[in-house]
Amino acid sequence: MFANSVRAGLRAASRSSVRAMSTLPARSAPRFGAGIAAGAAVAGYAMYEASKNPVLLEGAKTIAGEKGTIKPDGVSRQLVGKIVSRFEERGYKLVAIKSLTPSPALAKEHYSDLASRPFYAGLVKYITSGTPVVAMVWEGKDVIRQGRRIVGATNPLESDPGSVRGQYAVSVGRNLIHASDSFDAATKEIGLWFDSAELAEYEPTAWGWVMADN
Repeated sequence: MFANSVRAGLRAASRSSVRAMSTLPARSAPRFGAGIAAGAAVAGYAMYEASKNPVLLEGAKTIAGEKGTIKPDGVSRQLVGKIVSRFEERGYKLVAIKSLTPSPALAKEHYSDLASRPFYAGLVKYITSGTPVVAMVWEGKDVIRQGRRIVGATNPLESDPGSVRGQYAVSVGRNLIHASDSFDAATKEIGLWFDSAELAEYEPTAWGWVMADN
């Protein structure tokens, strides 16, 4: 189960998103009428509490929630199932998933840290082009760092051959998926794209076998 303090934080983030993104079209807004977040990177990591010991983010044995988004090119190329299977086969738990076409307001908020970069306008135009994206939240040990490894380097030509980008992409502009690169980024993105009620609490049948340390 997600730690109560983390879920409370997500609820607060969602409420903040509602206030900040109240101009989003109703059809694109989650239950709070707020925004969404798109980034196939594993973003907005909600902490997962599996023991009485403190959970350390980005540590060797971190348990966290990761936000990822399959971009329009990944959806158009019909790679959604193959990308999802990479995380499932590793043993990570799918906490939330949905398909949507992000609004310009959502896209700008999601990529706000890149607003000063020359490619920002093109990135927003691309992600809101009309082809849907698939937003996801994954959970498990060290999922933020390991999720980034599954996805591969931003430049597919520098990605490991076994990664998603290393196997299926060749261009930075069409690198298939976004994954959050930090706890703060993941928290922000999960709050943008999902209402806390959309984050499922359950335990897969093999969860204990996958996550146990002994």
